[in-house]
Amino acid sequence: MTSANRRGLLIILSSPSGAGKSTLAKRLRAWDDSIVFSVSATTRTPRPGEVNGVDYHFVSQEEFKAIVRDGGMLEHAHVFGNFYGSPKAVVQDAIESGQDVLFDVDWQGAQQIRNSALGPHTLSIFLLPPSIIELRRRLESRGQDSAETIARRMQKSWDEISHWDGYDFVLVNDDLDATEERLKTIVSATRLRRLQQPELTDHVRNLQSEFDEIS
Repeated sequence: MTSANRRGLLIILSSPSGAGKSTLAKRLRAWDDSIVFSVSATTRTPRPGEVNGVDYHFVSQEEFKAIVRDGGMLEHAHVFGNFYGSPKAVVQDAIESGQDVLFDVDWQGAQQIRNSALGPHTLSIFLLPPSIIELRRRLESRGQDSAETIARRMQKSWDEISHWDGYDFVLVNDDLDATEERLKTIVSATRLRRLQQPELTDHVRNLQSEFDEIS
């Protein structure tokens, strides 16, 4: 089935920091490069090298709040003094054209998307680490954060993990390659969900007409 014959999916991938979400998101897109990342809107200042419309949609606080008031955000949050959110219109256009959109959001963002008008087309997946010890080891092996920062990340990670049961699928990422295969299987199967195939109704009507003709 081609993408032109189905509706796209809103693929939500969430996990605590260090559970492999970024790596698996890249692998998912390498497997099917028609999957696009949702480009978030933000009120923060662009960092060197960031491109408007590619890395983020950079907007003022007034613009952001106006979009929220008009119902134009699938999800939004206020983080460390700045607003972040996922514009609805571009996602709506994508799924109607049969394109899957990948979201890297936390449990709160995932909940907002699932409760939105596009919620029925959502596929939400949560990644768990094999153990807390392994999760901490992965964070420490990056060599980028102080002990204090790692401790904060670990606390935030547990907050994320506590919401694992709000997702459609939960995968324990104890083996990256195996988790990747399970992730691809889930996406492939969900693309075949009845709701994602708008042409099925016409096909069944045609079958009914054929049946009536030979009866």
